[in-house]
Amino acid sequence: MIVLLPNCGFLSETSRMLAIARALEARGVPASIASHGGPYAHLLDEAGVAWTRLDPPMESEAASAFLEGVLSMGTDNRPFFSDAFIRAAVRAEAAHFASVGATLAVIGFNLTSYLSSRVAGIPLAASHGGSFLPPVAERALFPMPVNPPRPMPSWMPAFVRKKLVHTIPFLVKAPLAGLNRVAAELGVEQLPSLMALMCADLTLVTELPEVLGISRAEMDAWRPRGRRLWPSTRMRYAGPLFARLDRPIPERVERFLAASGSVVYVAPTSVRAPFLRTLVPAVRAAGARVLVGSTIHDVRDLEADDVLVEGVLPNHLVMPRVAAAVIMGGQGSVQTAMASGTPFVGMPYHGEQELNVALAERQGMALRLSPKAAATEAMTAAVRRLLAEPAFRASAARMQQLYAGVDGAAAAADAIIAFTAATKRSPAAASA
Repeated sequence: MIVLLPNCGFLSETSRMLAIARALEARGVPASIASHGGPYAHLLDEAGVAWTRLDPPMESEAASAFLEGVLSMGTDNRPFFSDAFIRAAVRAEAAHFASVGATLAVIGFNLTSYLSSRVAGIPLAASHGGSFLPPVAERALFPMPVNPPRPMPSWMPAFVRKKLVHTIPFLVKAPLAGLNRVAAELGVEQLPSLMALMCADLTLVTELPEVLGISRAEMDAWRPRGRRLWPSTRMRYAGPLFARLDRPIPERVERFLAASGSVVYVAPTSVRAPFLRTLVPAVRAAGARVLVGSTIHDVRDLEADDVLVEGVLPNHLVMPRVAAAVIMGGQGSVQTAMASGTPFVGMPYHGEQELNVALAERQGMALRLSPKAAATEAMTAAVRRLLAEPAFRASAARMQQLYAGVDGAAAAADAIIAFTAATKRSPAAASA
């Protein structure tokens, strides 16, 4: 039995685990979903899948604290969870693995599973690292950040700053303190670096080699030699993996999209409501009509004749019908825009998001801005550029063709099946 554990505090991680579960089911492989819940757990119910709710529950307070921990990485490094939450979650997950006879756990940023999989003695697979992975760092393919957690001194030579961007993720450990305290109590393998938190025994690389710039053969052959990673870490390409929510576009959104005039889709997930309130006016000032995907935030008061606010939307259906988008930098949103041929402004919060947006930027279909510029004239000017310059749309169309026909969920399922088979044949086979 393969157990998938989404962190339902994130739309992308919830949708990814759903997609992989369906692909495994289509191949006749027993798989189940378990989660501590969260703001997007209702999507599991809407999808009609049976899932197990684990203790402790990821209630709104815990989900908010986790989001604050993610957003603070590299700045004040506040903990993701309390030690008590980690202990309870690890116990519940390990007990669940034993009860269903789990042979592999697959996570969508469900961090306590790094420990519970070790307690249960089963391998771990992960997709949440996206492209922000050791082989990419080793080839110096990370961009210089537009939103560094701590500004680098201007007196530093450019080559020094570039070196730091590619080495710091292997050195940072502060965000892992709580997880590693509990790992030490349990006598299981600790996480040696922030970069290790992006990987697993099987690390699913959810991008195309042509976009990332590393061949499939190189990725398969990569090994964590002398790095601050689990020695068992392996990489396998899966390809783009983004949400295709099984829900229609609401009628009032259909009418808005069908009306005359360009529409800019503002859909930043995993942000706070005040951020949306400052962002929307800056986008609106570019002169287009604005469709806001507010997800879990109630910002209906922003509505006007040229602004429509809706909750969680099927982005894969909306994106192809808008002139441009404004998103953060999560790989799910970025890849939806790339697959839809939609140019966008991306506002990355941290290194993983910086890379996601930069990959599209390198293709000529996106612009990167710091989230600090969300309410400024720089945002308005960036949106105007996307709407006025045909090159962005042309580049986005080329990217759409590259993604066409690629089934990332199916490729992820095949990689998981092959890895599980190798592990069954010999525990050493998975790390060969």
